[in-house]
Parts: sequence; C-alpha cells; structure tokens
Amino acid sequence: MVKHGWVRDGRAVVGWGVGYAGFGLACASGGTALFGVAWLGWVAVGVGLGAAGAGWAAVRQREEAGAGAWRARWLGRLLWLLCGLAVVSAFSLLMDVTTLVFGQGVDSVPDAVNRALAASGALLLAGTARSRRPGGAARGPVPAPSAAPATFQLTAWAGTLAFLPYVAMKLVWALGGTFAGITGAEMYDAYVRNGSSGLWLTLESWGLDGTVLLAAAGVFLLWGLVRPWGQVFPRWTLPLRGHRVPRWLPLTPALLGAATLAPYGLVGLGYLGLCSAGVVGIRHGDIATPGQTLQVAWVGICAFAGYGVALALAARSYWRRTGG
Repeated sequence: MVKHGWVRDGRAVVGWGVGYAGFGLACASGGTALFGVAWLGWVAVGVGLGAAGAGWAAVRQREEAGAGAWRARWLGRLLWLLCGLAVVSAFSLLMDVTTLVFGQGVDSVPDAVNRALAASGALLLAGTARSRRPGGAARGPVPAPSAAPATFQLTAWAGTLAFLPYVAMKLVWALGGTFAGITGAEMYDAYVRNGSSGLWLTLESWGLDGTVLLAAAGVFLLWGLVRPWGQVFPRWTLPLRGHRVPRWLPLTPALLGAATLAPYGLVGLGYLGLCSAGVVGIRHGDIATPGQTLQVAWVGICAFAGYGVALALAARSYWRRTGG
C-alpha cells in the first residue's frame, strides 16, 4: 500500500477544488441560484479555489522534507475550515439520495449536484487534513478491531430506541392501520398523489415501508461503528474473510447521515416546540389537521434527532479507534 496516496498528499483535493470552482462559476454566470440564493455560486467558486490552493500546498509540503511544523499546522487548519464549509453545503444530501432511490425527483437538480460535490469534497479534504503531521511524522500502525467505550455503546442504544416509535408508526400505516387519526389507505393515496415510485408503492402494498427499511440499514450501520465486527468483513464474505473494512466504507454514509439528520432533527425540535406552544403555525399538507401533523412530526423529528446525534458520536469513535 502506498504510504501517501493521492488523497492524503493533496492531489485529489486540487482536482476537486478546480471542478467545484468550475461548477460554482457555471451557476453564478448562468444565473442559476443555489438554495434559492443567486450569489452562492460565487461562494462555491471561492471554496473551490481555496481547496485547490490548499491541496497544492499539501503536495508541495510532501515534496519538501524540511517543511516547518507551523506550516503543517496552518495548512491543517485551512483544510479543516474548507471541510466544514463543504459539510454545510452538503446538508440534506441524504434526503436527495432517499428520493432518488425510490424513483422520485429531487426538488432542485443544481442543489442536488452541489450537495453531492460538496460531500465528496468534504471527505477528500478531511482525508488530506488528517494526514497532516508536523515535520512529516508518520502515521502509526492500524489498531486492532475494538469496541467503542461504554458511553458510545449507550449512545448507540439511544439512537436505536429513538427510531422505534417512527418504525411503529410507518408499519401501522403500511399494514392498513390508523395512527394519529390517519388511516393507511389515506397515506397510500397521498403517496400516489405525490408521485411516489412504483417500488415505493409496491413495498407499501406488501406491508413494508421504504423508510423503515432505510432505518433498519441505519441501525445496522450505527452498531457497526461501535462494535468490533464493524471493522472487519463478516464471515459470510468468504473471499474477504478476516480482511479489514476500508475506513471510508462505513464513514462515508455515517458522515452523510449525521450531517443531514442531526441538524435537521435538532432544528426541527425547536421548530416543533414553537408550533406546539402556538408561537408559529405548522403547515399540514396532505394531513387533515395541524394537530395530526404535530403528532406525526414529533415522532419523525425525535427519531431523526436522536439517531443523527448518535450516528455523529459513533462515527467519531470509529474514526479515533481505527487510527484517525
């Protein structure tokens, strides 16, 4: 394995930065608004050019054996700053992925493309930033598979339990029951009106809900991040038995999920608190009354907030335990 690959030494960041700046320039010069704001295209140009410059500086630092520790520290801080900006731009990418999986169109193609580019850039910037070592110090050996500390195990339990009311609600509807005064037939009709895909409607007709399946996959990912088995391929993958899982494989969906669900859920809790107190009103859309909407929304937002925070903490623990 190459000690300093194309991600760690900054070359991938240079390429991404140039591409992202080009995307931002195309949006800005063509009058395409990102997230409804016309000048955000120029922000993307700035982030892209900054990333390209930081990536090039990282490449040069690798080539200069005598690079000073202060240069490594400042370069690392710049890379992390750009990574944070990319994470903010990638917000709600998971929602876009979910709608595409079930055949529905995204609300805005330019916004979806921006989120996907920003998410890939965040991963590349983080990989390069983590490889910075003052004076060129080498990274230590990869630790053996290990379980997360007890605190993170409890966090995983909290994230799992937060999903149970949501799963119960969705399964009640999928099986034709009633929750919050809304019948399964009414929800199915709403899915049809909103253009849900044939896959989604077929699952509903079988008594399954697409988001429940995604929740089950999410819980599997959560526990894989805190248990030793999540760091090695399972026994049934015979050709790969005993091989280590590449760190990016669980961390990529974990970071995307945490960056989407944690802020969405936490902000949603505050919003629903204001709605419940009568400070602001709530849009009820396909649901008949605001009261019914609040009941459904509280179940969903509590699930997203609890799981999102748990996923972020579990990803942090996994990162540190696997040599981060």
